[in-house]
Amino acid sequence: MKRRVLVASAAGAALALVGCAAPQPRRSNGGSSHWSGRLSLSVDSNPPQSFAAVFELDGTPEEGELVLTTPLGNTLGALRWSPGTALLRDGSQQRSYPSMAALTEAATGAALPIDALFEWLQGRPAQVPGWRAELSQVPQGRLQATREAPLPTAQLRVVFERPSP
Repeated sequence: MKRRVLVASAAGAALALVGCAAPQPRRSNGGSSHWSGRLSLSVDSNPPQSFAAVFELDGTPEEGELVLTTPLGNTLGALRWSPGTALLRDGSQQRSYPSMAALTEAATGAALPIDALFEWLQGRPAQVPGWRAELSQVPQGRLQATREAPLPTAQLRVVFERPSP
């Protein structure tokens, strides 16, 4: 159960990661972006589950990495994806999936909209069946997304730091 919560949190973080971006993200080599901040995921399951972490998100929807840590800097997990593969590392274990959708579906029961998350982080709307993102607070470094379907519902909240110019 604890491992499933961690995996669900990591996957939720992947969702949140996208929801944690700043309107003008720092660009690194190759056109990829970098976001950092704090995120929380609450799942209205039975029993309810919740997770909070500090995150670092680098990359693009096609290739990237999301690292989740505690406020003290201990790594909770890392998600890395590229075309055709997605890896979840937690502690000394590593699991491989054919895609981020498969990884997040295995972890949470539903594929998370990674492409949309990158759009949301930039303050741009992206329509995803079952998801609703509140983007009005993105300029202030806050994002909230709600998964209404499939059940159970979930709330993703992201607070991120705006990159320096």
